[in-house]
Amino acid sequence: MEPDRKDETWDEFRELVNMKPADLEKWLATDASRAAGQHKDGGESTGHASGRRIAGILRAGRKDLTDDDYEHMRKVVGYIRRHLAQRPSGDVRDSRWRHSLMNWGHDPLAGESASR
Repeated sequence: MEPDRKDETWDEFRELVNMKPADLEKWLATDASRAAGQHKDGGESTGHASGRRIAGILRAGRKDLTDDDYEHMRKVVGYIRRHLAQRPSGDVRDSRWRHSLMNWGHDPLAGESASR
């Protein structure tokens, strides 16, 4: 991947992935996390597996990231953007929509008032 594309990917990833690695890993250990997303053959969902990889990327130093990591980061950015555009109406606090996004490292309620 070209250096300019890496810079763009890094910036977009860091903007959209708003969960810290420890918070993401804690979330991934929950039943709600494991239930969200598409499961192939009854195994781990795509988003759950991606979340584990995202936590590793967040913990890695930028200089340690591979082109494959950057390609995954592009996938994450695309997923988060698409799903944010599909926000359902009403309270999303315990929705599968939010849980799926959280598996991908984005909590759409981060920064919102606790009273909402």
